[in-house]
Amino acid sequence: MEKHDVVVVGGGVVGCTILHELTKHGYRSILCEKNPELVSEASSGNSGITTTGYDVDEPIELQLLQKARKLNEETYQKYNIPYRKSGAHLVAWTQDELDRLQSVIDKAHEVGVHDLYQLSKEKLRQREPHLSHDALGAVFIPGEMPVDSWLMPITLAHDALLRGAKILRNCKITNGYRTSNDDWILMTTTGPIRTAVVINCAGLYGDNVENINQSSPFQIKPRKGQYVVFERCADEVLNTAIFPFPTKITRGVLLFPSVYGHIVAGPTAEEQDSRSDRSTNPSTIDELTDYARKVLPALKHRKVIATYAGLRPGTNSKDYHIISNTERSWITVGGIRSTGVSASLAIAQHVREELLNKFHLKPSNQEERSFDASRQRVKPSFRVLPSGHVEMNGYKYKITHPLSRLGLLAKHKL
Repeated sequence: MEKHDVVVVGGGVVGCTILHELTKHGYRSILCEKNPELVSEASSGNSGITTTGYDVDEPIELQLLQKARKLNEETYQKYNIPYRKSGAHLVAWTQDELDRLQSVIDKAHEVGVHDLYQLSKEKLRQREPHLSHDALGAVFIPGEMPVDSWLMPITLAHDALLRGAKILRNCKITNGYRTSNDDWILMTTTGPIRTAVVINCAGLYGDNVENINQSSPFQIKPRKGQYVVFERCADEVLNTAIFPFPTKITRGVLLFPSVYGHIVAGPTAEEQDSRSDRSTNPSTIDELTDYARKVLPALKHRKVIATYAGLRPGTNSKDYHIISNTERSWITVGGIRSTGVSASLAIAQHVREELLNKFHLKPSNQEERSFDASRQRVKPSFRVLPSGHVEMNGYKYKITHPLSRLGLLAKHKL
């Protein structure tokens, strides 16, 4: 049986990014995704905004977001991932919120985000002339960036494929055991797989996969977020994302331009037991629509063209669960909630550093390790198909994220 350096369990944004990082540095890697398509679960229903972590308190999440700030834009540029450097305004709608704007800036400075600044009501109106007159002021956060959060992990996974990684779809991990020489044999619906290290990135099912290794230290508590998507009109009525003051539970409902120019309102934050129910509720959709039109009255005569819901893999802890178990040859990457897109590149680097420094696992693909950046390599390029797929170098990937599907298919028709 062929032995791999690592098996990555889960083909969401974090799993795809880790696969790319490890393959790029010479690890013989294989990704197992239980669904027919990559990016089919939590990662197919997010907001698609890269955040700086200006308001994050959790230490592991914050550390990785800090590390990711530089990585994100560099990667988007390198791989031609669509993104907008639009920034965001955290808006004060009451006098109490207006009085707290300086505390937002102070908090951001504490976590290393120094380019925020406060705007008066008048300055805010100049920047966002269509915003409700009820806005009293804002803090501008330049580093918040909408991105195509489906195309990013797909592009990185495909690049890993070109570099020699294996990607198995319809491959569900059902069980596993350690061998006498401490390898893992994972039992899957496509047959057994042998590996030196397992990396659990199973998202909404992360605790179930974790139980193969040990009693899971966390329990997934799905949190649904519903969204409303308005027609493409951002160039006319909205320049930046509009953030509310966050609560202890959620960042609140955002109003933001997608990378393709649609205006989106969401997400809600609804605890539920189901890990698969992504239905939308008509009354909730009406509330989101009303909220969006209240914040941005120019939307009054703009059409709602789509709704969707995503599930975030919340746990009993607000922080990430990133655990390196060297004795069991297992790395856990769980509880990556709403900042998965933002932190994924840094998470991937962290996992690679753990493999090298704690597990002392050296990459076995010496050819890939010695890859010279000047050497010619086929770069991922894509074309959008009317069927709702993207084709890259002969491989087809179904567009699973509603915002990506709307935007890419609109570009295809143009």
